Amino acid sequence: MLVASMINSALCSIETSAWLPAKGWVSSWVTQPFLVLPLFLVLFQILSFIPRRYGRRWLQSLVFASALVYLMVLFPPAVRLAERALVKQIPHDSGKAADAVVVLGRGESLNPSRVEAAAKLWEEKRAPLIFASGIQDAPKIVEQLHNKGIPEQDLTGEGCSRTTYENAKFTAEVLKPQGVKRILLVTDAPHMLRSQLTFQNFGFTVIPVPSSGSPDLSRGDRARLVMYEYAGLVSYGLMGRFSPKEALKMSLLPVLESVEKLGKQ
Repeated sequence: MLVASMINSALCSIETSAWLPAKGWVSSWVTQPFLVLPLFLVLFQILSFIPRRYGRRWLQSLVFASALVYLMVLFPPAVRLAERALVKQIPHDSGKAADAVVVLGRGESLNPSRVEAAAKLWEEKRAPLIFASGIQDAPKIVEQLHNKGIPEQDLTGEGCSRTTYENAKFTAEVLKPQGVKRILLVTDAPHMLRSQLTFQNFGFTVIPVPSSGSPDLSRGDRARLVMYEYAGLVSYGLMGRFSPKEALKMSLLPVLESVEKLGKQ
């Protein structure tokens, strides 16, 4: 069976990080002010017990400023501005052919636009192979592409990766031995910068092809998506998952630009 044959059991044997189960809960929690703001209030009150000589006023001011920035980031215009800053860093599609199309799964609501983008690239003969990556998502993406008439021999993937880093790592383990060097990378626009830099770190030449995303995303879901990417860019940069030094600068540039623009408003 097509879906069963694409799963590499050796890749799936890696133990899941303790952080992964909590990641979704944290990203959902931070976009709900009625849960986060009481935490700022409690922290502010706790700091009132610190003697003034230890910088109580300065620490309370820092907590207050953090709460203010948090509310600004969740304000819809700020979310749109932060998203534009991320997308601005993505190079334009060069139109060149590649060895494979790599599609990253990211949940039911975002997968349909990825399937459409990948199918279009294959139909335009930009690459002879489509590779889907992502636990739970990859088998569904391959099945949907197969239902669109793309032959089984042109579809493959791995259904084990749980993070962007694992997307790149497992894709490299499967495709690099097959001589795949240049890829057309398909994911949503906010996720593209981090994905591009991570795949480049594994030696791929990446041509980014952002999918259109989902028009049905709620304001909270969009804010969570954007905030998650900024956190991911900074954490991946600090962990050295972007190979060149310039990549780290690119990962921090959207953050700096957004802060600067928000300060001018």
